[in-house]
Amino acid sequence: WRQRALPLQPGKEPGKEPTKEPTKEPGKNKALRHLKDSEFPACSRTKPLPPRVQVGGAAAFSIANSLQAHGAAVSGLALHPRKMVAASSGDDRLWRLWGVPAGEMVLTGQGHADWLSGCCFHPGGGALATTGGDATVKVWDLVRGRCVLTFEGHAHATWGCSFHSGGDFLASCSMDNTAKVWDLNSQRCRATLRGHADSVNSVAFLPSSNTVLTCSADKTVSLWDARAARCAQTFYGHRHSCNHAAFSARGDVIASCDSYGTVMLWDARKASAVATVDTGPHPGNQLAFGPSGESLAVASNDGAVKLVRLATLQVSSLLGHEDAVQSVTFDHREDYLLSGGADGAIIIWSRTGDLIITGHKYAVMTRDRI
Repeated sequence: WRQRALPLQPGKEPGKEPTKEPTKEPGKNKALRHLKDSEFPACSRTKPLPPRVQVGGAAAFSIANSLQAHGAAVSGLALHPRKMVAASSGDDRLWRLWGVPAGEMVLTGQGHADWLSGCCFHPGGGALATTGGDATVKVWDLVRGRCVLTFEGHAHATWGCSFHSGGDFLASCSMDNTAKVWDLNSQRCRATLRGHADSVNSVAFLPSSNTVLTCSADKTVSLWDARAARCAQTFYGHRHSCNHAAFSARGDVIASCDSYGTVMLWDARKASAVATVDTGPHPGNQLAFGPSGESLAVASNDGAVKLVRLATLQVSSLLGHEDAVQSVTFDHREDYLLSGGADGAIIIWSRTGDLIITGHKYAVMTRDRI
């Protein structure tokens, strides 16, 4: 796992003074607004929380399929919002789409000038965003199979990205100590989130909300108002570089992991820590909540996927990768868990452990099914 900490001061590059950007708050500096700028939709998190997915007891997974997906480390995984299609990004500068659970490759693309660090699907499912070592964020049209937008503005490598649930905005995070919010319609940066004192290692929009979650090598986790580009809350408690943070499916719990394998669970509404789980001493590179809210998967640098049962905080290990696990994600019903590793492999873990039967049951995915 690449070292993410940078000895730079917030908002500075070597030999350069930080640039001042105009206020991006709605209703202010209207002369600076672009005619095609999107409007942030009203937050709809006041609606009742979605029902929990019923999975019939505590999760237990075994290997159902294993793919040699990339020629170098698999750096990121994302699941299509509706279909059983997963995207992967790799250190080989490629992104790929895969049918789940059969593992057939649907599409591949390239265009970054350096390694890829992460990927995420547009909520409509027809586009994919990728980040990488070339400091850019790219948006790909999956029907046409080509890049349609490239966002440039970060000073160093970009680590990850997340679409707003409305589909008009894309957030990214970078080694330059900032996160940015991009407008897909006006094709420009609408806000730069400044405040972290070191590399911002992950970013995520809270679904149906304008709240952005970030974590940083400065050992903190923060919540931001994307409309005003202001930090709303900072969580303190990690003693080491924080590598990733994520919301639960219901949005009421935040989980974060650090470079010593410590996982912290936070009450998102009370802004307080509720539990600490030790999955170390190896770094936790990424984590993902199961849709049921019963399990948390942690991609560990020791080559294991650590599965945390949230009711009891019991930790179990899924072994199968030959090197560090870099990324994890669940499918929509928590029937499958996907993990990507530095060995270039994607392992598809099944709750039942059934063998994959190719043929009519898992027909080959084609581009028109994306």
